[in-house]
Amino acid sequence: MTKRLMLLFTVASLAVAVVAAGSASSAPAAAKTVKITKTGYNPASVSIVVGESVVFQNTDTVAHTVSFKPTTGVKCPTPLPLAIPVGQSASCSFATVGTVRFTDPANKGKSFHGTISVASPPDVTVTAAPKSVVYRHTVTLSGKLLSGQSGQTLQVMAQACGAATTTKLGNVSTTTGGTFTTQATPLKQTAYTVKSKTSTSLAATVKVQPLLHLRKVARHRFALKVSAAQSFAGKYANFQRYNAKLKQWRGVKRVLLHANTTGVFPTVFTTAKFRSSLKSKVRVRVVLKQAAVGSCYLAGKSNTIRS
Repeated sequence: MTKRLMLLFTVASLAVAVVAAGSASSAPAAAKTVKITKTGYNPASVSIVVGESVVFQNTDTVAHTVSFKPTTGVKCPTPLPLAIPVGQSASCSFATVGTVRFTDPANKGKSFHGTISVASPPDVTVTAAPKSVVYRHTVTLSGKLLSGQSGQTLQVMAQACGAATTTKLGNVSTTTGGTFTTQATPLKQTAYTVKSKTSTSLAATVKVQPLLHLRKVARHRFALKVSAAQSFAGKYANFQRYNAKLKQWRGVKRVLLHANTTGVFPTVFTTAKFRSSLKSKVRVRVVLKQAAVGSCYLAGKSNTIRS
């Protein structure tokens, strides 16, 4: 058996192991993804903190192998060097502070050399609950100063979708055990961080749905109001009815949204008035799909009413 056939056999036999281990791993969600392309690694340099993972995704048409140096603290789903079949991914976590170099032994070019900078974790943490809300609803931000000190002042920062920089929301003081809790009201998808005297926490991101309110104004006539921090004028919403026999929502018609000047900053209203010949007492709603709301909002749906 030639060396090439032996390599293909080894990669094929590891394919199931890579996928299974990656899906069953209890490691933290990957902070960064490195794509293995025909021309090299993209990106070739990533930065994470101890305990985070990097996903290596093979988008090339041939199998690739990833070698690490040093290997101390590197944990992957299969023995090193890491073999990744075509179209597969593997996630490796890093438990040691420092710089880890990764290469593809079969490709000597500079484009197949990369580095992972592993930093110490920040001394403050933050989480958000819930992770998605309807516009104008609040979320609870909570976390801990790892030193456990109480009475310490921390800065709560926010970076809304589309913003180039973070904005200070205010201060919060730690209580017993170094813990803290505060609330925030995201107007669109927002990444929250907390600053201590020495470092900044990893971000806790909250996604936001626009608020849709549907009402019946007369027989066969309806009105829709969409509230958000941006206009959706010119976009289409989907008026739907519920089919009790099929237990499914079915489309009735598309509804064009129009600008409305009555909103008070930062809220922007987008509205629509429309007719429908549906019979009475049918359950109806309006859905604003992802393509209509863009990247800063989640798809939204209105309250359910009777036609």
